[in-house]
Amino acid sequence: MSVPEKEETLLPLTQRWPRMSKFLLSGCAATVAELATFPLDLTKTRLQMQGEAALARLGDGAAESAPYRGMVRTALGIVQEEGFLKLWQGVTPAIYRHVVYSGGRMVTYEHLREVVFGKSEDKHYPLWKSVIGGMMAGVIGQFLANPTDLVKVQMQMEGKRKLEGKPLRFRGVHHAFAKILAEGGIRGLWAGWVPNIQRAALVNMGDLTTYDTVKHYLVLNTPLEENIATHGLSSLCSGLVASILGTPADVIKSRIMNQPRDKQGRGLLYKSSTDCLIQAVQGEGFLSLYKGFLPSWLRMTPWSMVFWLTYEKIREMSGVSPF
Repeated sequence: MSVPEKEETLLPLTQRWPRMSKFLLSGCAATVAELATFPLDLTKTRLQMQGEAALARLGDGAAESAPYRGMVRTALGIVQEEGFLKLWQGVTPAIYRHVVYSGGRMVTYEHLREVVFGKSEDKHYPLWKSVIGGMMAGVIGQFLANPTDLVKVQMQMEGKRKLEGKPLRFRGVHHAFAKILAEGGIRGLWAGWVPNIQRAALVNMGDLTTYDTVKHYLVLNTPLEENIATHGLSSLCSGLVASILGTPADVIKSRIMNQPRDKQGRGLLYKSSTDCLIQAVQGEGFLSLYKGFLPSWLRMTPWSMVFWLTYEKIREMSGVSPF
């Protein structure tokens, strides 16, 4: 073994395989954040499905008779009618999704920032580059994770189907994957991928771009240093912006993913994300695009804070430079 090869084997894993290490570290941080905030995600999804005007075309009386609930009543209703642990229904595919999604987006964004676009000599990273990088990272990460996101959304609605007297569609996560694959083929696993990546692009423009820009602005232009206070303040800002930008696309994505499908895997309610958008606004009003905004924001903000604080800390503990 030559001297350079021997030296390389003595390097820490984070230096020998930096991208894989960052992928795994971001996946760990995302898992912690997902477990801590998942009940709010479930509540948000249930709210987004209420009053869905397009269901009237299929003669679904449940859509008309179901009482509208706010965030708190929806959450309490889930606990009272389905059980406390049902607040985490669908958490397994959600964790699968975030390991792939967060790993993909973080590695992509850092690669674009450090290699493709590059920072200036004074460590300044222009906002326009950060916006493009954040959107591209979101698109790539979400496209890879779409099958797990599809299963997560559909499993989150199983409790509601049971209460409405409808048969359950899935026995578990792996059965859901198998059934979707059997009914719609590989294409079926990417149902709703267009609105999904549209949402991911907007959310990551809000999350990654805002966090990166605010953090480095604070470090370079204020007395604040690279510490937990700076990370916390930056993550609060990123969670708010991501919620404002991402909620309309999240509503469209959830509805397209949860709609009934024919044997070819084609949706019976909406032809496209644009069609879903038009039907929602015409049938329910513009504010229907912000159904579930409060739980979305209340989830996005703590999710963002838990994720970024955990991610920065485990990077530090692993000997990786700050984000």
